[in-house]
Amino acid sequence: MLAQPETDDHAPSRPAGVVILGGAHGTLALTRSLGIRKVPVWLVSNDTPLPRFSRYARRKTTWPGPDDSGAVAFLLDLAKAQGLGGFLLVAGGDPEVRFLSQAIDQLSAVFEVVLPPWQQLKWVCEKPLLYRRASETGLAVPLTYEVTSPEQAARAELRFPVILKPNMGGKSRFARAKAVLANDPKSFLSAYEWAAGEIGGENVVVQEMIPGGGECQFSYAALWNEGAPVAEFTARRTRQYPVDFGYTSTFVEVVDEPQLIAAARRLLESIGHHGLVEVEFKRDARDGTMKVLDVNPRPWTWFGLGAAAGVDLGAMLWAVRSGRNPTVASARPGTSWMYLVRDMVAACQLIASGRLTKRAYFGSFASVSAWATFMARDPIPALIDLPLTIWRVLTRRIFRLLR
Repeated sequence: MLAQPETDDHAPSRPAGVVILGGAHGTLALTRSLGIRKVPVWLVSNDTPLPRFSRYARRKTTWPGPDDSGAVAFLLDLAKAQGLGGFLLVAGGDPEVRFLSQAIDQLSAVFEVVLPPWQQLKWVCEKPLLYRRASETGLAVPLTYEVTSPEQAARAELRFPVILKPNMGGKSRFARAKAVLANDPKSFLSAYEWAAGEIGGENVVVQEMIPGGGECQFSYAALWNEGAPVAEFTARRTRQYPVDFGYTSTFVEVVDEPQLIAAARRLLESIGHHGLVEVEFKRDARDGTMKVLDVNPRPWTWFGLGAAAGVDLGAMLWAVRSGRNPTVASARPGTSWMYLVRDMVAACQLIASGRLTKRAYFGSFASVSAWATFMARDPIPALIDLPLTIWRVLTRRIFRLLR
């Protein structure tokens, strides 16, 4: 619930609207959160078309993308031609996060960029720097091996299984896969050579596989403003796909994990964070520690859970940047979000392996208050998502066969 507007002679002027660059399910949820409040939302993307089918997207346009040399000029020209001066500019995907943060000086002349500069933000976006900063602030991190070339990979003494990850998300096939599991030296070398060919060996992170599936994975979700939290809550990634190291969340529920709030605050305070953020942790059953996995300074896949649980981070972002103080409530424990299509696949695998009962699976539907794509007032994205998901799965399998 948001507070009523308060008069303040020093409050910032109310922005005219929001431009969101890229993203998929998180961008869709943010668009709905803003659109329901009559906020004009522009979507600019060269990636998935899913959010464009929302009735709450006022305007949609394509662009060359965040890696194009003319990306800054494109946005400045768009703002001039369409009167977007003063709009909030929000990154919906990882490549857009890097782009906006690195170009913040140029873009801030026209837009209000809701991110810290790259010199601050890189310490949580690039995984090697993230793990160093997390360790410096007293947080636990997974065992990470120093492997930067195929030659080093061939000589590395690893404790299997291991996970290969990109140092930051992007548009490559490896970055889209998010993580690749290797159970032995042969599969590791094959995966590493492929990943290094995609993004360069120095950008491939080789890390221990922490035991456990989604039930061991937790997140801190928040909105920060100028280095301090405005609203925050914690959640458990109870089911994911794949089930042991998720490409995406499929069933997420609000839980009370105060130690995560303290840990995430220490990390984010160290960079003076500004904007939306999710910090991912995994509980290591071997010693009980919560280890930092990743930081997403953008709308994440299950972003819509916040609004369903009473902490609408999108609405709060708009209120804060409009000079108002939102009333912050606690997220309702047990409220859950589901990505139905992928969760059915994950549940079938868990049931087949004896890690989930049919009764528990169907019982979990009772707590679902938010869906990845479905909304009664905005039904088209849910109809579009199924064929898009099938297409992505098929193409990913084809790429895997080719590799």
